[in-house]
Amino acid sequence: MAIAGAGVAALVAGSLTWSASASEDAPSLKSLSSASASKLASQLTSDIKADAGSYYDAKAKKLVVNVTDAADKQQVEAAGAEAKVVKHTMAKLASVKDTLTKNDMTGTARAVDVKSNKVVITADQTVKGEKLAKLKKQAKAQGGAVEIKRSEGKFTTKIAGGDAIHGDGGRCSLGFNVTLDGKPAFLSAGHCTTAIASWSESEGGPVIAESGDGEFPGADYGIATYTGDTEHPSEVNLYDGSTQEITGAAEAEVGQEVTRSGSTTQVHDGTVTAVDASVSYPEGTVNGLIQTDVCAEPGDSGGSLFAGDKALGMTSGGSGDCSAGGETFFQPVTTALEATGAQLP
Repeated sequence: MAIAGAGVAALVAGSLTWSASASEDAPSLKSLSSASASKLASQLTSDIKADAGSYYDAKAKKLVVNVTDAADKQQVEAAGAEAKVVKHTMAKLASVKDTLTKNDMTGTARAVDVKSNKVVITADQTVKGEKLAKLKKQAKAQGGAVEIKRSEGKFTTKIAGGDAIHGDGGRCSLGFNVTLDGKPAFLSAGHCTTAIASWSESEGGPVIAESGDGEFPGADYGIATYTGDTEHPSEVNLYDGSTQEITGAAEAEVGQEVTRSGSTTQVHDGTVTAVDASVSYPEGTVNGLIQTDVCAEPGDSGGSLFAGDKALGMTSGGSGDCSAGGETFFQPVTTALEATGAQLP
């Protein structure tokens, strides 16, 4: 069974720009690949006094590093990155996000936006009247560290992605083929595997896999073990007659360009807009998700998010569709692998 995958990249930026000098002595920006920028970002954010986040600008091929202390600006620019002076550290924003999540509200998602240097609350169409007023009050109490955005759709779990897998009462998508205790298996969304016990390649077809461990809500991952001799290559279906080989897993980064494959809407590209997002679905809150502007529709649940040959996540849910656009959230693959004990082939 071919599988679908999609990748995620990181993009972090500050809200206040401190422009570099135009003199001959001004440091020059390095042209960096995504991988090189990620390595440099790790070095710089661990060295400067207060980590305020960083992001990769894929179009300009540059790394942008947020700083809260002007003294750190010189160090960042000397390393070949762009420095932006911002107000809040990542620790401060993470604390604000945690406070808002404790008071979570169905129909909202919360994530640290490194580009705006704020916690962004996205509220769907169900949040109105007294609920919206309460949300605005909660945001105001955080002293300018929070921004509210509206989504025209409704946050729901998506029931598709990658190659279609069918079970009694629903259809989802296969995420990534893995091995579990030496046996072939696959990862998908937890809201799929915790609700459906066995899976087939076609509706009403013979069973090819049985669901195992999974979690939803809280997280959104699940694993199913193959019961027969179904072919299970480590690749993603690109729906054009070709596939993308998957050689390993990686953490998504803000600003990263990624791809999603799903059985309903097939292949779509986009960008990672946040990591460690918390989304409050009607069934409960899921934490630690990758937030993207990649579209998805019902039937794409569990499908793969990848960047090149690296697995990044499985489709969890979101709002909107592939006509109007919207937000889609993904369960990180790395978290699912650690929780289940599975390994990519």
